[in-house]
Amino acid sequence: IQKGTSVSQKVCEWKEPEELKQLLDLELRSQGESQKQILERCRAVIRYSVKTGHPRFFNQLFSGLDPHALAGRIITESLNTSQYTYEIAPVFVLMEEEVLRKLRALVGWSSGDGIFCPVSLLHPEGSCVSGTWHRQCPSGQG
Repeated sequence: IQKGTSVSQKVCEWKEPEELKQLLDLELRSQGESQKQILERCRAVIRYSVKTGHPRFFNQLFSGLDPHALAGRIITESLNTSQYTYEIAPVFVLMEEEVLRKLRALVGWSSGDGIFCPVSLLHPEGSCVSGTWHRQCPSGQG
């Protein structure tokens, strides 16, 4: 993280695809590898990846590292929980309900429902279906 966010480091150590394939050795083998080899592969992935948290990285969708978001990702990945029911993720379900309550209040709604999904660009069909469903069946019943 420190190197990836330092202006003294490159945003990316760019390699052309064929050269990068040779450097990474991406062959899928039938046998596992030692922890030492896995750690070396992790270092290579980090070395040759674009450092999107770098202060000089800019993209049309995002730039920079948000330390609060990183902390949240570390927590959710460490807990390794599925976040779809209260029984399996009580804290996250309650957090989601509160965020949705606040979002509804921001647009002037006193009640409603919602879902979270990563970047709407990844789910254009879902966005269209949800919007159409709400317009056609505002009560939520088909």
